[in-house]
Amino acid sequence: MRTILFFVCVIITLSSAHSQNAEPSSKSVEVTSRPKLVVGIVVDQMRYDYLTRFESKYGNGGFKRMINEGFNCKNNHFNYVPTYTGPGHASVYTGTTPKYHGVISNNWYDKEEKAMVYCAGDDSVSSVGTNDRAGQMSPHRMKTTTFADENRLFTQLKGKTIGIAIKDRGAILPAGHAANAAYWFHGKDEGVWITSTFYRTDLPKWVMDFNASKTAESYFKVWDTYKDITTYTESGSDENLFEGGFNGKDKATFPYDLVKLKDENRGFDILKATPYGNSLTTDFAMAAIKGEDLGKDNITDVLTVSFSSTDYVGHNFGVNSKEIEDTYIRLDKDLERFFKYLDANVGKGEYTVFLTADHGAIDVPAYLNSLKIPSGYVDNNDRKEKFQKFLNDTYGTGDVVENISNNQIFLNSEKLKELGLNRVEVQNAIAHEQLSYANIDKVYTAHTFNTTNFTTGIEALLENGFNQKRSGDVILLDDTAYISYGITGTTHGSGLNYDTHVPLLFFGKGIKHGHTYDKTVIPDIAPTISAILGISFPNGATGQPLGFVIE
Repeated sequence: MRTILFFVCVIITLSSAHSQNAEPSSKSVEVTSRPKLVVGIVVDQMRYDYLTRFESKYGNGGFKRMINEGFNCKNNHFNYVPTYTGPGHASVYTGTTPKYHGVISNNWYDKEEKAMVYCAGDDSVSSVGTNDRAGQMSPHRMKTTTFADENRLFTQLKGKTIGIAIKDRGAILPAGHAANAAYWFHGKDEGVWITSTFYRTDLPKWVMDFNASKTAESYFKVWDTYKDITTYTESGSDENLFEGGFNGKDKATFPYDLVKLKDENRGFDILKATPYGNSLTTDFAMAAIKGEDLGKDNITDVLTVSFSSTDYVGHNFGVNSKEIEDTYIRLDKDLERFFKYLDANVGKGEYTVFLTADHGAIDVPAYLNSLKIPSGYVDNNDRKEKFQKFLNDTYGTGDVVENISNNQIFLNSEKLKELGLNRVEVQNAIAHEQLSYANIDKVYTAHTFNTTNFTTGIEALLENGFNQKRSGDVILLDDTAYISYGITGTTHGSGLNYDTHVPLLFFGKGIKHGHTYDKTVIPDIAPTISAILGISFPNGATGQPLGFVIE
């Protein structure tokens, strides 16, 4: 009997040991089964409702493929102000907000340099691929890493990172600090893809071959609607009072002959403001996959692609235009051919893609106003005149203010000291004054954000966008649907839903199929991709992995 019990115990022990050993083995397979390529796509100025509004016009291989095969986060928002291109791209890839990554706007006033600086500008590097200064760019002003940086570290630099966009900042900030290269499009009279010495000292052969191929020049043609314009029922009339258009054409109406218009619209730069800029970006992204052998082994590579032309078209023609509808119909076709290229060259099921936006956009206030929806335009001259009088009457000089930009007021520290003024008291006095001006909704001081922790409302968004070292002393918020812009076209930058609600789609390897209405925020993207890759989160990440997305 004892012998039987002994063998039973041995069998149970061995069975238990086998079970315990099996689980780590399974986990090991899961961790090492990484995608060969991660593709991050940012569609510049894409509101969430572009997915639903133009849905009937999309094919099955672009946006719908991502939705039907992947995961759709339908309540995805930016969780900070301001919603601009530079901060947007940085936040998507660093997993945090301007409070930590430091990219507080596209351009901002540098309190140490006493000058405006550009988020990607870098005079210490040189252009590569052009003699123009357009290549003097790098990510040096972004203070934290991207998930692409962390993948480079994790793979001992064996995993490549390439960033691509028409806009320099749309290529540079996502790729991060340790990227192999970032490439952006230099238009004017050249029409070439360039980089900077921050990454390398010459263009690789595949880039030179692409530039020599005259692919960019091939898009100088007529831009007419992809489908019959009478079927574009999801947008307003083609001729209206709310669109900008191009120099050399009296009306902002289809068709647009780009050959005839290019000379009056900065040459190759006109392509940026048409859907052909997105097509050119797709062409170049596919060339990069081939030229860099991306996704050809089991060490994960990262390709970041930003479609910038959607932003140029939106700024010019507005949210409700036929031009924006046609641009998204054509982008859907570009996505379809891009995904087919990935299937053929990396392997279906071997790559992971996410798609989001860097911000949304507001309907043209003049259009909203015609429908009796509260909206309008800020009178900056009136504000400036009143504020200058207040400063002179209160402090005897306007020099206590050093700069006003990005809805922020920067005080002059030397002048405050000279006049014996208390900084916090001056901040409060200015805030009280500014709040009395027309179309200013809320005003907050730096002291408030330095001493208060907001968790909800617009205050939390402002705090997430406030960088203690770089932001101003007083932060201004305009009324809902009031903008500082021309009366045609649209813009962005607020913490309101039209600027914060953007798509978030995942599909490919490691991604479940489904959707959620639970709120997700932009900083969640980078930790989610990091979790799929089994790598460290970006060093300043504040977002959380979206576990319900991961297979």
